[in-house]
Amino acid sequence: MNQNPIKPTTEVFTVSPGEGGLRLDIFCASRLAGCSRSRVQKLIKSGAVLVDSASKPASHILKPGESIRIEIAAPARSDEEPVPQDIPLRVVFEDGDLVVINKQPGIVVHPAVGNPDGTVVNALLGRGTPLSSLGGRDRPGIVHRLDKDTSGLLILAKTDRAYRGLAEQISGREIRKIYHAIVWGHLGVPARRIEAPIARDPVHRTRMAVARHGGRAALTEVFVVDTFEHFDYIRLNIITGRTHQIRVHLAHISHPILGDRVYGGSRLKGSPANASIRARIEGLVKAMQRQALHASRISFTHPVTGHPMEFSTALPDDMRSVLEALYREDKV
Repeated sequence: MNQNPIKPTTEVFTVSPGEGGLRLDIFCASRLAGCSRSRVQKLIKSGAVLVDSASKPASHILKPGESIRIEIAAPARSDEEPVPQDIPLRVVFEDGDLVVINKQPGIVVHPAVGNPDGTVVNALLGRGTPLSSLGGRDRPGIVHRLDKDTSGLLILAKTDRAYRGLAEQISGREIRKIYHAIVWGHLGVPARRIEAPIARDPVHRTRMAVARHGGRAALTEVFVVDTFEHFDYIRLNIITGRTHQIRVHLAHISHPILGDRVYGGSRLKGSPANASIRARIEGLVKAMQRQALHASRISFTHPVTGHPMEFSTALPDDMRSVLEALYREDKV
């Protein structure tokens, strides 16, 4: 593994008129996706956050036009590298530079706090697959991720050259990713664009949310595939790749994904008067033990050969079973 230290990154923001009056720590936490308010406060205390080139306390009230400079140190590496483990994995494609897998729901992509092993990375190492060191010691080969309970296609880099090439394509929004999902209610239109910035939820720090101020730009395209009595089956194209983007955007427009226990998709919407209908819907909610979201297609340019690559995969059994029940019992 590459032991060279990762250089800190610098973020510079300008306080907008709508953000005037916010505390410094709240502003920074809203702008830095994946950075908790407690970590922001540590950064401020250490002098890593400057307001117009001067240190300010976390409680400093911002004024429009102030410049916020944040020095973010590289995350500390784990003392232990991921261990190889014999974990079943569905490999869709593999060559000397990269590997594409069809990730099953319930497995985390890489080791992290709370999930030190049992991940996709551990599984690949267990089958003898080399992974690029550029992702870091605990994230070798990782150029993009899927949530633990999201299934579908995932690319990992085996070589540093492949990692750099894939990372450039992701940064340039050149990798096309198509998802399918089952959502509560009806969108009412055949297609819709959701363009809303995403940041860490200021109250529930383990969640993301559409940001009222700041946040990172996020764009999702939604297309209705089929409509049922109480649900829509949809296809999604994500233009950006923010944490929990699809789940947050769909919850934001009041159409959370069926089974999403974090963003409101596991609760019965309304209370149908008919007891048999209510029981049927409750059965579907119980049958979907995770968010009904699947990364079904991915296309990109091979980072070494330059050849166009495209892969697709069928829906997993749990989503297919729910759809079969909807076609049988809930079709409009």
